[in-house]
Amino acid sequence: MPQTIKLTTDQMRLISLFQNVTGASARDCVEDEKQNRVIFVVNEGKMGLAIGKGGSHIRNLQNIIKKNVELVEYSDDPVKFLKNMLNNKLVSDVKLNKRLDGSTQAIVIVDAKKKGIVVGREGKNAEKARLLAKRYFEITSVLINSPDKVSE
Repeated sequence: MPQTIKLTTDQMRLISLFQNVTGASARDCVEDEKQNRVIFVVNEGKMGLAIGKGGSHIRNLQNIIKKNVELVEYSDDPVKFLKNMLNNKLVSDVKLNKRLDGSTQAIVIVDAKKKGIVVGREGKNAEKARLLAKRYFEITSVLINSPDKVSE
C-alpha cells in the first residue's frame, strides 16, 4: 500500500516550476543532495510531454535549478515502477519477496553485460530505485542481480 508522501515547501516550489516549464504534472519530487540531482515522478503516460522535443524541457529546467534532473514514470504496480526507474528494456524480471521480519525486498534481474548500465555511475540508478521504492511501496531493499548469480 503506497504511503502518504509529505512534500516540503522547496519540493512544492520545484514541482510548480517543473509543471510551468514542461506542461506535465509531477506527482512527487525528491532532492538528492549526494548526487546533486532532483528526481521528478511524473504520471503514467506523461513522460514524453515532460521531456519535451529533443529533451528541451529537461535542459531548460536543469539550467534554471542548476542541478541534474531525472524523471521516473509512476506506476501503481511496484514491479512496473521499478522497471520504469531502471530502464524497462534492460530489466528482464523483478521479484518481490516478503522477508521474515515483514519487510519487502525487490530483486531486479538484468543481463550480466548490462548490469553496469542499470546500476549507473557510482550506483546512482540503484540508489534512486532504493529511495523511491521505499518511499512509495515500503520496499526496504533493492538488489540488482544477473541471472547466473540468483539464488533461490
